[in-house]
Amino acid sequence: MVFSKSFGYALRGILYVAAAGDKVHLYEIAERLSVPRHFLGKIMRNMVSQGILSSEKGSKGGFYINESTLGVSLQQLVEATGEMDEPGSCVLRLRKCNSANPCPLHRDIEVLKTQWQHLLANTTVEDLLSKNNPLFIQSIAI
Repeated sequence: MVFSKSFGYALRGILYVAAAGDKVHLYEIAERLSVPRHFLGKIMRNMVSQGILSSEKGSKGGFYINESTLGVSLQQLVEATGEMDEPGSCVLRLRKCNSANPCPLHRDIEVLKTQWQHLLANTTVEDLLSKNNPLFIQSIAI
């Protein structure tokens, strides 16, 4: 239940673009968030192809939010970055872990997985932006 680097860069990039409120060039996003530009570029282009962000090429181009950006859930981002564990996978990575043959952590983890799925499905980009944080850009740049 740990987010991948791809997911983290995607979310931080989207939050940066949404907070900017205008078109933002890739080099600015990468520099301000201290992330590798080429890797971030691949991720941001994927977000455009998934319809989560929009972009324009050229000197006056960049990434910008569209009508669906703010309503995107964290679950949708997890799916868009392709970094999802199978829902029934064992946290101990045992092959035959299920409710009939549980690992030592199975029952405790099932409760947490349900809460985790609820959080991902019900938290949107807009929810994360609406937190009253005057140092927002600094908080996502770390």
